[in-house]
Amino acid sequence: MMIPGAIYFIVYKYVPMGGLVIAFENYLPRKGIFHSDFVKPLYHWFEFFFRSPAAKQVIANTIIISLLKLLFCMIPPLLFAIAVGEARMKRFCKFVQSISYLPHFLSWVIIYGICVAMLSESTGIVNQVIRNLGGKPIPFLTSNSYFRGVIVGTDLWRSLGWSSIVYFAAIMGIDTEIFDSATIDGCGRLRKIWCITLPSLRKIFVVLLILQVGKVLDAGSNQIFVFINDQVRPSSEIIDTWVYSQGLGQARYSLATAVGFLKSILSQVMVVATNALAKRWDNALW
Repeated sequence: MMIPGAIYFIVYKYVPMGGLVIAFENYLPRKGIFHSDFVKPLYHWFEFFFRSPAAKQVIANTIIISLLKLLFCMIPPLLFAIAVGEARMKRFCKFVQSISYLPHFLSWVIIYGICVAMLSESTGIVNQVIRNLGGKPIPFLTSNSYFRGVIVGTDLWRSLGWSSIVYFAAIMGIDTEIFDSATIDGCGRLRKIWCITLPSLRKIFVVLLILQVGKVLDAGSNQIFVFINDQVRPSSEIIDTWVYSQGLGQARYSLATAVGFLKSILSQVMVVATNALAKRWDNALW
């Protein structure tokens, strides 16, 4: 059963790693990977990226957007799973769960269309309500002050239900006898959540946190690529969109490979560091 998955990772993940040599070459498609000339010094494209005028901005935007998503999109699925699990109307809970999963299956293009219909400065429903109340329309999609909030909010809406599935499964796996014993001892609902439910979910939360830390330098490139426009580029241009415009738009394949290689190394370092800190702090925090 593992053979198809192993073949997939070997063919599409490990074999392409040989192409990382492009990061140290002046790659030309007509010469190919093995016949393109190496650059001098070998770290030329890495240096080129850090010396480019946009480097500081795209790095800062990537980290800020990723940290905002990490801060506002990690806790809500946990709270949502606990709230639904504590509800007494089980049929209603199943309905809410099903509805919350649906946005996950929508593409970012469709979600952007929904945002335009709701948040457009000229025709959006929200701004029409604001006008009717005597206020001024808000440029949610074209203002640097609001755009990051839209990015984080739509990501939370899309991932809330899907991200809570793991927590639902963990809550269902908690031994009900523990809750019964707590009830006999006089524990209320909030006390049982604090002393039983949350400690039972801490390891899963840490694992998901570690996985999210590994994606900090991605910042949701597919989402940003769909939502970005010239008005908000100063606050939304991230590493991946910059590399796309430089690497594919201007055929700087070596530059794109070098930045992707650097991202992979830094992501690996952050995952290992987060895992080490989680192991060290686990007993202290809980």
